Amino acid sequence: MARNIGLDISAPATECTDLNCPFHGILPVRGQVITGKVVSDRMSTTVVVERDYLHFVRKFNRYEKRHSRFHAHNPPCINAREGDTVTIAECRPLSKTKSFVVVEVKKS
Repeated sequence: MARNIGLDISAPATECTDLNCPFHGILPVRGQVITGKVVSDRMSTTVVVERDYLHFVRKFNRYEKRHSRFHAHNPPCINAREGDTVTIAECRPLSKTKSFVVVEVKKS
């Protein structure tokens, strides 16, 4: 039985026993919700998500491309892989660099 995490996202079909899963564990989510692309899944239960955006430079009246990377916890019931477009939600700090958790895989 998956619990309601407060976002308009359906729960994954498979269940897991991970305590840091927002659906089947006890991890609450709050704050930012970000969509990005998984660029690395080589760590165990962690993925690196990259978000591209445009930044306006007033001096030249132009936009420049920028990106930022987030480390996110990857629960076994979601199991996001490299190349997937995912939605991540902010949570309490899980490690030195992890403060997000994957809540949905949108597409490969």
